[in-house]
Amino acid sequence: MLVTGATSGIGRATAVRFLECGAHVVFSGRNAQVLAEIKASYASTEHCARVATVAADLASVEQCRKLVASACTALPGGKIDILVNNAGIYDRRSIEATTEEQFDKMLAVNTKGPFLGIKLALEALKASGNASIVNLSSTAGLRGSFAVHYGASKGALRLMTKSIASTYAKDGIRCNSVHPGPIDTEMGHTAVPPDQLEERLYQRIPMGRFGTAEEVANVIKWLLTEAPENFTGQILHTDGGMSNVLV
Repeated sequence: MLVTGATSGIGRATAVRFLECGAHVVFSGRNAQVLAEIKASYASTEHCARVATVAADLASVEQCRKLVASACTALPGGKIDILVNNAGIYDRRSIEATTEEQFDKMLAVNTKGPFLGIKLALEALKASGNASIVNLSSTAGLRGSFAVHYGASKGALRLMTKSIASTYAKDGIRCNSVHPGPIDTEMGHTAVPPDQLEERLYQRIPMGRFGTAEEVANVIKWLLTEAPENFTGQILHTDGGMSNVLV
């Protein structure tokens, strides 16, 4: 299993959940120091032999290539059974305040990164014979977003998911997208200023709270271990009912 953006938040919660279930897990992220700390934390545990870490910036094709090669070396049989494209960034600003460089960076990380990861891992995924790709999109990829460049990056990822699912089902590869709403992580709390949470956010979430990274990890675990074998190209919401609110 290869999880990108696994140094914190949803990615780390997902990697830890599957490690605890007995999977071999490659934690990937940009912060080499945090990855080293993660590796060290398992050094004297029963999970040690099943943990690998690889630092990579997924906006770089060369680093993506090295990541996939390292993952194939670390995982049993040189195959990638599961690829979780979680790495992403958020930047709250209006379209008027968004520069071309900021737009390009958003799509480079949130859209190009998963594209490169899937493209470069295809042979290792095909070798599995029963592989799954999970793309972490967002509720912003389903409807309008104040941060236009963020919504565009996540909407593109949603449609990429459907294209991969339809094209590679014959190769035994499933591909689905998970769309979290506001999540109680450092990045999740940048979406709305803290003093405006009650007025602008909590009232729009039927459950009245942020979700947790562990809850999203549980959705991913269900998708990968319990969902029907023909479940592919689908969208899963984990947003406390937010996307169902009548307007």
